[in-house]
Amino acid sequence: MELRDYIRILRKSWVMILILALVGVAAAASVSIVQTPKFSATAKVFVSTQSTGTTSDLAQGNSFTVQRVKTYSDLVATPIVLLPVIASLELGIPADELAKQITAAAPLDTSIIEITVIDTDPVRAADIANATSLSLTAVVQTIETPASTTTGAEPVSPVKLTRAQEATVPSAPVSPNVPLNIALGLLVGLALGVGAAVLRQTLDTRIRSERDVEQITDIPILGGIVFDAKASERPLIVHVDPRSPRAESFRTLRTNLQFLDVGRTDRSFVITSSIQSEGKSTTAANLAIALADSGARVLLIDADLRRPKMADYMGVDGTVGLTDLLVGRAELADIIQPWGKAKLFVLPAGQVPPNPSELLGSARMSYFIGEFNDKFDVVIFDAPPLLPVTDAAILAKNVGGAIIVAAAGRVQKGQLTAAIAALGNVGASVSGLVLTMLPTTGADAYGYGGYGYGYGYGYGYGETDTLDQTPRKRGPKQKVRN
Repeated sequence: MELRDYIRILRKSWVMILILALVGVAAAASVSIVQTPKFSATAKVFVSTQSTGTTSDLAQGNSFTVQRVKTYSDLVATPIVLLPVIASLELGIPADELAKQITAAAPLDTSIIEITVIDTDPVRAADIANATSLSLTAVVQTIETPASTTTGAEPVSPVKLTRAQEATVPSAPVSPNVPLNIALGLLVGLALGVGAAVLRQTLDTRIRSERDVEQITDIPILGGIVFDAKASERPLIVHVDPRSPRAESFRTLRTNLQFLDVGRTDRSFVITSSIQSEGKSTTAANLAIALADSGARVLLIDADLRRPKMADYMGVDGTVGLTDLLVGRAELADIIQPWGKAKLFVLPAGQVPPNPSELLGSARMSYFIGEFNDKFDVVIFDAPPLLPVTDAAILAKNVGGAIIVAAAGRVQKGQLTAAIAALGNVGASVSGLVLTMLPTTGADAYGYGGYGYGYGYGYGYGETDTLDQTPRKRGPKQKVRN
């Protein structure tokens, strides 16, 4: 992914990232609150050697001292040093437990031993540090003192330990470090949020943008239609609100359609989709109205013989239609109904037949496709989705061109690929794609001047098509205008 992809992911998932960052801060604060405060006290012991005072003796003594400091530091945590401390302070704990509270360190190239004690009681921490420094001094004095001398003089230890700094009672705890914990919690939360956002984007197989489409196919994108929450209430937006931005997007689609397949003499197109609820029927109806408004003689055919909706959308009588024409129960001139003031005509589906695929793929259907092309400038077929049934693929092969509608956030990349392949398997050409339900806010927001983004899934054909279904509340049925 490129930098702009990551920026887009951050824009889309900033709420989740912020929530996880706050969770990290809250978790760190909670841990800091429940932790028992611990205090640190440090005592320093200076290590020196006994010498005659000559320069060479001082140099040798200093070298000897530096070498011995490391040994004395290790000696601090041993029972020989800690048992007297436990006894004097009446701590009542084993030496190995006390050793866990004590740290002895010798700064590089120095003769100083720093004894640090961490305890939940600040006074006790200082007392243990001071007692340990005294105990170490006594133990080293005992260990380093020779047993006897040849001269009969009293044995003297060549090493002397002096407490250089007495431990004081600390006023503030060293842990928990609340600011540091909160900062770490914030960083961990941000890291988890960004990681989750990138993972979600990587695992998301839905079409979200024009770029997602370009990754799987070279088929041109003819236009984009933004999501409209009131689409079910006013499906014919070009007719109801012709000056709205959404209506303008259908006119843009109409303009792009005029440049499609310039080598074809017949201007007929099958409008279909991969799965249900992608807006194919409303797209076909609004596109037909926009074409008719431009002066073209347009025929809108409801070729969805399984779940026809065009008659209800257009407000025409749907009792007799394409099915009756194909079985010979009606004549073409008797069932085509004019609509509106422009040159738009509607051919409803008629009765739902038991064999839709066979009817759409029959020789009689091929004959009437030619008749439609002879009598009209543009013919728009509203066909079923491609993945659940084969109707649209069969019809598209005879018509000569198909336009696939893909709904943002609904259709998956694999489904769109399968739909395109279904048309290719029967030798039908795909004239272009139309992106619908494009978001108007967020990182994938669509602007009326460029394209926007992607779709989702779920075509259980036979289930309710929420976008293409008959609205629950409608105005009075439109009258056919002559």
